[in-house]
Amino acid sequence: QWSLLVDNEYTDNPAMVNAARNTVVSYAISIMESPTEVIMAFNRDLQITMSTNEITIWDGERQTLEELYAQPNAGLIQLPIGGIDRVAMGFYFEPFDWYMLVTEQKSTFYRDVDKITVQSTATLVASIVLAVILLFIISRLLTRPLIRVVNTMKDIISYSDLSQRVPVEFQDETGELAHTFNIMVGELEKAYNNIKKYAFEAVISQKRETKIRNIFQKYVPQELIDKYLGENPESLLIGDNRVLAILFSDIRGFTTISEKLPPDEIVNSLNRYFSVMVDVILSHKGIVDKYIGDAIMAFFGAPVKHEDDAIQSVYAGIEMTERVVEFNREQEKMGKPPFHIGVGINYGIVTVGNIGTEKKMDYTVIGDMVNFASRLESLTKYFKQELLISESLARKVKDNLVCRELGRVQVKGKTEGIKIFTTKRKPTDAEREAWDIHNRAMPHYYAGEFQKAAHLFESVLRILPNDFAALKILEKSLENLKYPPEHWTGVEKMETK
Repeated sequence: QWSLLVDNEYTDNPAMVNAARNTVVSYAISIMESPTEVIMAFNRDLQITMSTNEITIWDGERQTLEELYAQPNAGLIQLPIGGIDRVAMGFYFEPFDWYMLVTEQKSTFYRDVDKITVQSTATLVASIVLAVILLFIISRLLTRPLIRVVNTMKDIISYSDLSQRVPVEFQDETGELAHTFNIMVGELEKAYNNIKKYAFEAVISQKRETKIRNIFQKYVPQELIDKYLGENPESLLIGDNRVLAILFSDIRGFTTISEKLPPDEIVNSLNRYFSVMVDVILSHKGIVDKYIGDAIMAFFGAPVKHEDDAIQSVYAGIEMTERVVEFNREQEKMGKPPFHIGVGINYGIVTVGNIGTEKKMDYTVIGDMVNFASRLESLTKYFKQELLISESLARKVKDNLVCRELGRVQVKGKTEGIKIFTTKRKPTDAEREAWDIHNRAMPHYYAGEFQKAAHLFESVLRILPNDFAALKILEKSLENLKYPPEHWTGVEKMETK
């Protein structure tokens, strides 16, 4: 038991030490061979710390026990315990501060020996001539197995080698004693192996839990880790199809920026930028999946699902665009170029889980919805918007935020067009009015009713002059009026990712 604790570095863990002590007690009870046998331990204050039966140390017996504790005797000893003469074998075990005694009533312990002695005496009476010879032979026959048992027991105690056995030389009581001793040692060895197995499994389990904690402690609040690891830790890493919000953000023109700055300043600026953006994501219950150069990939809704994951992802995207303004003020003070970002967010079914090999694993999300979120981020440049969200996400947040439909696009790798939207935390009254007109104009535009659409987009531009989104679609509507397309669907096909 103690070797297991030492090997696994649990000697300073009170719970594990106490469990080891309880195991010793349980096993001691299981190996008792008679109702009069007592296995016990006491400390330097002569307090009984474990006992397989109730027993009381009498005052007159304390001196003997004190002497044993002061000078342990590894051989068989006879002493009174609880007013009963007993034969015992003991040893001091320093880690628990125990002096262990395996005891048996003297009368029970020597019962077989006494029986043999009586038989030997009768033989001596009948054969006086052979008495000395028989006594010598019998003594040798009797003591040799016992000595071997004692010596084997000493070796086991000294070297903790439970593989040792006593040869069974005779089919009598001494042979039975040797056989019983071997059975006892065999059971001890089985128990020891089981304990090693359980300890090994405990260590593996603890390492697995530590590994899981290391994966999530950078992304998830500590109380959530404690909750889920206590209930079912493996469930956090199992691959699962789940509806999540996936966010991509990227610094526009970062290559150009990096060419103007020394490497150390690039790293410093990028680290400060990541610090700000990651704080925003985590504050909205998101998880930062990875950094892709100067881009950030994050998701909302795993491993812990929240009812407001969709709206929180959009709030995170909006706040990222707001916080980058503050970041750029600091950049300006330090004489460094500003960062301009684009954020794309999608909402749909993805596969989430621990993906990789034993040598390198990541808790991440994969799937078509992830790819489209990346495409949305790229489209922020085309539509000149800081934030774009998918149609599925717009439907989830429409009761909380005003959304503006920008168009229907067919991204590379897709065969159908998908509507995309933008939104703000608090659009102005003018923006609300213009966005409402813009949204009413889009169905006419898709239906090929370019005259009606153009009229409405002109109204938008009267409210928001030089609005890029309205101006872009107005120009397209006027062009289609002049040169009507043969097969109009309103879908813009993107040739690049």
